[in-house]
Amino acid sequence: MKIKFCFLTFTLLALVMSSCRGETSPQAQNGLRFGQGNDAAVSASSSQTQDIASILKAIDELSELERAGAWFQGMALTESTLRENAGDFAGAVAAAFKELSQAYGMGLLQKDDLKNGLKNVLSSNSDETVAASVNAILSFLDGQWEAALLGLSPLFNEADEPDGFGRWIMLVCELELASARNVSSQNDKRAGAAYRSIRARYAHFPEYWYRGARAFSGAIAAEFAENCINASAQGPFSNEAREILASVSGLKHEDGSSIRTKREIESVITQSVSSGNPRILDSLLPLISLPDNAYTIFAVGALRALSANPAFRDYFYGQTILARGRLAERLSYICRG
Repeated sequence: MKIKFCFLTFTLLALVMSSCRGETSPQAQNGLRFGQGNDAAVSASSSQTQDIASILKAIDELSELERAGAWFQGMALTESTLRENAGDFAGAVAAAFKELSQAYGMGLLQKDDLKNGLKNVLSSNSDETVAASVNAILSFLDGQWEAALLGLSPLFNEADEPDGFGRWIMLVCELELASARNVSSQNDKRAGAAYRSIRARYAHFPEYWYRGARAFSGAIAAEFAENCINASAQGPFSNEAREILASVSGLKHEDGSSIRTKREIESVITQSVSSGNPRILDSLLPLISLPDNAYTIFAVGALRALSANPAFRDYFYGQTILARGRLAERLSYICRG
C-alpha cells in the first residue's frame, strides 16, 4: 500500500509540474505570475481574467479549509495544480512538496523517495522558477538552512500569504539558524511569534509541531512535542519529540522511548477496557517505571481507577509480584485503588 501511494504521489507531482514549461498554460504564455499583477494581466482577455479570479478564489478556499483544521490526501496537489494554472510556479512546487511532506511526516514515505521525487521534477523541467524552488527545498531537506532561506526569499512574499507553505519553510530555516546561534535576537523572537501564529493551518502537519518543539523551550516545547506525537506516533519525528518531552520533564534523553503522551495513555486504556484485555496495558509499564514526571503521574492515576475492576486488579497484582524497584512500588499503589 505504501509503495502504491508513493508512486501515485510522484506521478501526480510530475503531471502537475510537467506543464510548467509553458507550452500548455495560457496564463503562463501570457507571462502571468501569481500575485504580481504584471502588465500582461492588463492585456489578457476577460475570460482569462475570469479564469484567474476563479483559480485564486479556489486557492483561498483551500487555505481557509486548512486553517479550519481540514486535511485530506491530495488536497495540496489540488492546490499545486491551481497555482500552476495561475502561473505561480514557486507556489505550485511548494504545494506539491507539502503533499509529499505530509506523507513523509505520517510515515508513508521515505525521505530518499521524497528527495528523488523532487529531483525528478528538476531533471524534467527547464523553468527557472521551478528549478530555483526545487533546489531551495532540497537544501531545506539537507538541513542547509542558509542556502534554503536565500533561495526561497525571492520566491515567497509574506504579504501574499503569511501562513503559506513557502513561508513556513522559511520560518523553519530562521528558527533552526537561531537555535544554531544559541543567541536570541529581536528577529529570532519575531520569527518565533510568527511561527506560533500560523499553528491553526498546520494542526495536521507533524513536522510543524516537531520544528516548533526543537525551536522553543519549556512548556511550549512540550506542547509542540506532544502534538507532533499525537499527529503521527509512528512517524519519523516522533522519537525525537519523545526525547524532547523527556528532557523538558527532567528525565534522560534515553527515557524518551518510554514516554507516552496523555492522549496515547488514554487510547491504550480505552482499548484495554473496551476489549476486556488487561494485557494491552503492558505497553504502559515502562512509562510508570520512570522517575516522577507529569506523564507517569497521569498514567498511574488513570490506571489506579481501573483497579476497581477485578480482572484489572488481578492483572496489577500479578505484575507487582514480577516487578522490582520503582515499578513494583507504583503497581502496589495502583492496586490499592
